[in-house]
Amino acid sequence: MIRILFVALFAALLPGLSAAQSFPSRQITIIVGVAPGGTLDALARQIAQGIAPILKQPVVVENLAGAGGLVGFQRLKRSDPDGHTLNFSNMGLLVIPHLHPQGGFDALTDLAPVASVATVPMVLAVSNASGFNDLKTMLAHMRQNPGKVNLGSGGPGTTAHLAQALFLNLANVQGTLVQYRGTGPALIDVIAGTIEGIIDQTVTLMPLHADKRARAIAVSAPQRLPRLPDVPTFAEAGLPQFDLRIWNGLVAPKGTPRAALDRLAAAVSQVMDSPEYVERVEKQFASEIPSAADRGPDGFRRLMERDATRVADLVKSIGIQGK
Repeated sequence: MIRILFVALFAALLPGLSAAQSFPSRQITIIVGVAPGGTLDALARQIAQGIAPILKQPVVVENLAGAGGLVGFQRLKRSDPDGHTLNFSNMGLLVIPHLHPQGGFDALTDLAPVASVATVPMVLAVSNASGFNDLKTMLAHMRQNPGKVNLGSGGPGTTAHLAQALFLNLANVQGTLVQYRGTGPALIDVIAGTIEGIIDQTVTLMPLHADKRARAIAVSAPQRLPRLPDVPTFAEAGLPQFDLRIWNGLVAPKGTPRAALDRLAAAVSQVMDSPEYVERVEKQFASEIPSAADRGPDGFRRLMERDATRVADLVKSIGIQGK
């Protein structure tokens, strides 16, 4: 009797064991819902490059921009939930259902978290033509000239859009949020002085500050960044309430087998544990790498569930409108 039960149990486990051993069986595609360039795309390519030799399959990045990432997630939902098609996104995926309620997408019900990869601070930078040398000067000007300061972002629903709307709300000032089709055009206009400022992640703004093409005046980190030692934190600059930092991670379609999720998560974790990756990410992105407990499928789901409520409250309080 015991032998029969053991055989039955082994037979029940066999499909999962087989799936774990055979995955992946072909090329893996990572969808990125923004145009090439910027933090999200750069991080996705770092992960793709790192996991390809571990998984012994090619890993390609497919940029599919549109509707703040919704187009990419709709493509993900149409794919087979077998782990071979993934999406690399950030906290912005929690904004999409609020901006596009008719889009048929909900991060908590339509996705299977794979791994959180990095948490990146946000930087407020202004054009050299703006005349703002610090946050105090900028806010004073905005109070005297309501709606006259233009802040650019890579499009509705992006983390930059969320950050800038939150910034205006917390500082109790009025500004104009200018939406571009991607971060690149917004940065070009900041450099040219066409718009006064931008809040975006470190990877896009640190080089501009270093080359003096724009001026970083605050960063949303607990302490000053080694790469930006002359830039105060928002707390030091006078707006301690602004503490928004953006997590980034890899997700799969709902229904992806747990064996595939665990295999992917283990490969990503192996990449994140390598000294080369840690050095590269800290240098290029000034980001925090999540702990082992927080980076896998279960830890990432907890993170998403926690911030889903926070983002919903933010969207409501700062008045971001859906379509």
